[in-house]
Amino acid sequence: MADITIGSSAPDFDLPRDGGGRVKLADFRGKALVLFFYPKDDTSGCTTEALAFTALADEFAKVGAVVIGMSPDSAACHDRFIKKHKLAVALVADEEKTTLEAYGVWKQKSMYGRSYMGLERTTFLVRPDGTVGTIWQKVKVPGHAEAVLAAARNLSL
Repeated sequence: MADITIGSSAPDFDLPRDGGGRVKLADFRGKALVLFFYPKDDTSGCTTEALAFTALADEFAKVGAVVIGMSPDSAACHDRFIKKHKLAVALVADEEKTTLEAYGVWKQKSMYGRSYMGLERTTFLVRPDGTVGTIWQKVKVPGHAEAVLAAARNLSL
């Protein structure tokens, strides 16, 4: 991770989103924010994760939490992904990877002995005051959205 720990301020961002417009961290002051970073639109694990968050969208809303996905894909790519899978979460595009780097999720990875830069699936629960409440690193998709919802519920108690 970049130097992000529980209790530290969440790094600011101002990025394009699906459907046009921009999303800033400041837009969520006073609300819990679930920020899930995923590698690529319309791939198996990423689709499963986005669908899991979509299935729980109403439950997140009930506890005052907003769910946003972020990847290095373009906003146009996000539009196609949302339309194809009827997703109910906002998707933010970080094609320049500045926010991905600020959150420490753009990392050196290796596969078959080859090193490359890639996104490590990670989720941050940002408290209403803008500080980080929980961090899930190297996320395994099954059951993840439910675990994040449970943590968001605890924030609202």
